[in-house]
Amino acid sequence: MNVISPAHQIDQVFIYILGISVVILIGITLTMIFFVFRYSRKRHPQAEDIRGNWKLEVVWTVVPTLIALSMFYFGWKSYVGLRNVPEGAIQIEVTAEMYSWEFMYENGKESDGELVVPLGKPVKLNVTSLDVVHSLFIPAFRIKVDAVNGMKTYVWFYADRLGEFVIQCAEFCGIGHSQMTAVLRIVPEEEYEDWLATKSKDE
Repeated sequence: MNVISPAHQIDQVFIYILGISVVILIGITLTMIFFVFRYSRKRHPQAEDIRGNWKLEVVWTVVPTLIALSMFYFGWKSYVGLRNVPEGAIQIEVTAEMYSWEFMYENGKESDGELVVPLGKPVKLNVTSLDVVHSLFIPAFRIKVDAVNGMKTYVWFYADRLGEFVIQCAEFCGIGHSQMTAVLRIVPEEEYEDWLATKSKDE
């Protein structure tokens, strides 16, 4: 399965925007330094009026417009990547409640505070809340979505590396908000199948 991780797309957009910002910052700074010396009062005691220079006006209108459009284009591509879930994605129901995360798998297995998924698979999280507004945030995979009572939202990620990753609530939901965390574990597929086949603690 050839899946492009939305996290990589988001990182590329960030690097692109940061790179352009750095180039513009350096360009403006160097231009200011040049003007300080080139057009100082000592060299040019009489100020010059440059109004009516249509070439300059075209440049400073067209260039920023093209830069802004390019940022929008790459940003839109990464947004579409976050919304278009690949076929065959693993479906997991996520329920938020003060102050915990509960995960239910396609075979009915439930886990509290631990999300386990297999390596190399796209995973779709169908998110809702039993009480106030929460927000599911997995920083390592650049995904964040609100959990709203009576409403289903979703987000997906591509489990492209083994390990344990932090899941947080990014919406202040009460006095226990800071403790509303969980763990995402990405494991080899065989280990995932074995874990999925075992019963939950409360079963």
